[in-house]
Amino acid sequence: MEEMRKLRAKRVVIKVGTSTLVYPDGAINLRAIDQLAFVISSMRHHHREVVLVSSGAIGVGLNYMGLKQRPKAIPDQQAIAAIGQAELLSIYKERFAIYEQKIGQLLLTRDIFVYPKSHQNVLNTFEALLAQDVVPIVNENDTVAVDELDHETKFGDNDQLSAIVATNIDADLLIMLSDIDGFYDGNPHTDAKAKLLPHIATVDAQTYALAGGSGSRFGTGGMVTKLKAAERMLKADGQMILANGADPAVIFQILAGEPVGTLFG
Repeated sequence: MEEMRKLRAKRVVIKVGTSTLVYPDGAINLRAIDQLAFVISSMRHHHREVVLVSSGAIGVGLNYMGLKQRPKAIPDQQAIAAIGQAELLSIYKERFAIYEQKIGQLLLTRDIFVYPKSHQNVLNTFEALLAQDVVPIVNENDTVAVDELDHETKFGDNDQLSAIVATNIDADLLIMLSDIDGFYDGNPHTDAKAKLLPHIATVDAQTYALAGGSGSRFGTGGMVTKLKAAERMLKADGQMILANGADPAVIFQILAGEPVGTLFG
C-alpha cells in the first residue's frame, strides 16, 4: 500500500469536468455540485485558497434548452455556452450561499495570458478575489474563443486552462476531477488487466504512449490533455492529482494525503 502523500496545498486549483456536473442523459447533477460547494467552502474555512475551473456550460445549456445533441454550427454552440454559463453560475451561487461562501466569475481567453497588460490585469483580479475570501470560478469564454480568429484565443479544453491558471497564479496543487479513477497503464474500459498508476514522477513520450482518447459526449477532454496539464504543472514545480470526481468529497481524502487517484510530481 502506498504511503500517505506529502502535498503542498495552500493554494489549490480544482478542475471539474462536465462528466461530474452533468449526468450521461444530460440532466444536471445537483448533488455533485452541492458536494463540490461544500468541500470548497470547507477548504476556505481552513484557510486554503481555492480556484475552481469548471466545465459544463454547454452541457448545462443543452439541458436548459431541452436539446439532446450539441449543435454543429460554432455560433449555435456559443449561444448554448452563453445560456449554460449563466445557468451554471446561478446554480453555483445558490449552492455556495448555503455554506456562506462568496464566489466570483472569470471568463478567460488564451490571449489574455499572452498580452502583458491583460495578463497582469487578470493576475491582479485573481489575487484580489482570493484576498477577499472569494472563490473564483473560471471557464473559457466560449462566446468569443474560436480557432478561426487571427490570434489564438482558445485554450482547447479546460484541462489546459486549469493548468495555465494554476501555473500563472503559482498554485501548489492542481486537483483534476474526471470520470476515471486516475492514470492507467492501459485503457481500463477495454483492458481488464489495466493497472492504476498511483504516482508518475515525470511525463515523457512513454507516458503519452499509454494515453487513450476522449471521454463523454458532453466533454472535450481526453487523457492526452490531462497529461499535457500534468506536464505543465511539473515544469512549474507544482503537483497534480487526477482522480474520479463522481463524489467530489474525494478532495478531502486527497488533501489528507491518502493515495487516491494518480499523483503527478
